[in-house]
Amino acid sequence: MGYSIGEAAKKAGLSAYTLRYYDKEGLLPFVERTPAGFRIFKDSDLEWLAVISCLKNTGMSIKDIKKFINWCMEGDSTLEKRLNMFKTQKKRVQDQMNELKRFMDEIDYKIWYYETALAAGTEAIHEKDGKNDPLSFQKEKQEE
Repeated sequence: MGYSIGEAAKKAGLSAYTLRYYDKEGLLPFVERTPAGFRIFKDSDLEWLAVISCLKNTGMSIKDIKKFINWCMEGDSTLEKRLNMFKTQKKRVQDQMNELKRFMDEIDYKIWYYETALAAGTEAIHEKDGKNDPLSFQKEKQEE
């Protein structure tokens, strides 16, 4: 079954503009066109769009996604390249997750700080108890 760009966009949860952009960037070499030049998307193309969206959502660049798609089109001779690309991307995502964890720890500290100050009616409570730094908060949190 063939889908117009609007139908494909809706099914993929993307905009038609995004699909045109992906096509312009070379991410959709598998999409067929009518003699009049209209894109016709198949169900297998929608699966590719899901892969592209997944990679994009992990922060992979358009350039790298294009490389990946081209390698897929080349076949099995590129399996190792594709594997290495995913290992590299996994490392990037893990680094991002670690950074987000640090941000979350800071937010948890600030929540604790303001909840404690609010309960005491003053920020001065933190000066009195000597727990006005994130490190002592983290230690206390780990001991719980």
